[in-house]
Amino acid sequence: MEKYLIVGLGNPGDEYSNTRHNTGFMILDAFAKASNVVFEDKRYGFIGETSLKGRRIFLLKPTTFMNLSGNAVRYWLTKENIDQSHLLVIVDDLALPLGALRLKAAGSNGGHNGLGHIQQLIGQQYARLRVGIGNEFPRGRQIDWVLGKYDEEDMKTLQPSIDTAIEIIKSFVLAGIDTTMNLFNRHPLQKS
Repeated sequence: MEKYLIVGLGNPGDEYSNTRHNTGFMILDAFAKASNVVFEDKRYGFIGETSLKGRRIFLLKPTTFMNLSGNAVRYWLTKENIDQSHLLVIVDDLALPLGALRLKAAGSNGGHNGLGHIQQLIGQQYARLRVGIGNEFPRGRQIDWVLGKYDEEDMKTLQPSIDTAIEIIKSFVLAGIDTTMNLFNRHPLQKS
């Protein structure tokens, strides 16, 4: 059975829940809820398992904190013997407007510490889904923005993107990265 590792980046702990930096966790939580998956606290992260048309999917929310995300990713890829081409990392992105989605087959870390650490440990050749969190913050207040919580209005904008991200995960597993990029990088829900 083919295996896939879907990673949502974020920080563990209640103080980080519903923050912009935890958008990856939020998307995995939504996917898990829709698939009746329960996360278990295991080595380096919360892990949930499900299957989709004969493919086994591992959902990972690293508990290493953002800057050490690569430890969790590398460990679970190795432990479950998952090919790196079957890895999808979901991450918040300041450079995109709130709710915009960008799927890439590989690339740089774009200044994101979580992606930076993954790249140090396994290289740049893995798929990533960037989720826009906007950047309406005064100069020098980036950390406050990223660790700030979404409000109700933000969630109204973000919810359709979370729903779309769930479809992207399914498509990635069933159809692969190239087909999924063709389908969703021109998705009508996108605001560019």
